[in-house]
Amino acid sequence: MKSQITREAAWELLRKYNKDSFHLQHALTVEGVMRWYAEQLGFADEVDFWGMVGLLHDIDFELYPEEHCIKALELLREGGVGEDMIHAICSHGYGHVDVKPEHLMEKVLFTTDELTGLIWAAALMRPSKSVQDMELKSLKKKYKSKGFAAGCSREVIEQGAEMLGWPLDEVLQKTLDAMRDCEARVANGMQMI
Repeated sequence: MKSQITREAAWELLRKYNKDSFHLQHALTVEGVMRWYAEQLGFADEVDFWGMVGLLHDIDFELYPEEHCIKALELLREGGVGEDMIHAICSHGYGHVDVKPEHLMEKVLFTTDELTGLIWAAALMRPSKSVQDMELKSLKKKYKSKGFAAGCSREVIEQGAEMLGWPLDEVLQKTLDAMRDCEARVANGMQMI
């Protein structure tokens, strides 16, 4: 996979349509998680591509939530983003758009997008406000509580785990590890805003 846009241009494009700190932090988190997965899964030569897909995945959500992953096509094309990246980004909306995750990277994005939100919500409940001291057991307890972070679809996470062929516990642990790895970079990125 190749990318027709630089990280700096991707960040500027994201910022053109996203001002809310919640959405920006989520974008930085998913970027970091995707970069971690690229390294761990043997795609080190595609780490920038995976990261930018994570960064841009919700480009249309803040302004166009009802057209999520539909309006993205237009915004990304206008921003000079290549069709391979656009397909990858839009595939995380599979279920309300017809773009199915095909590449391993797309399946990881589909699975971890919702999960990063749930993990971050769980971290905010901790005295440390961090994932650094969160254990899988604690995360699983929050995951099983349907009222906790109710906006984070367990159905999508489980569907993604099935697409990947990974047990749910493995998806939870790996994504928790990925968020531990990028937490400081995300915090630094948020201070630059």
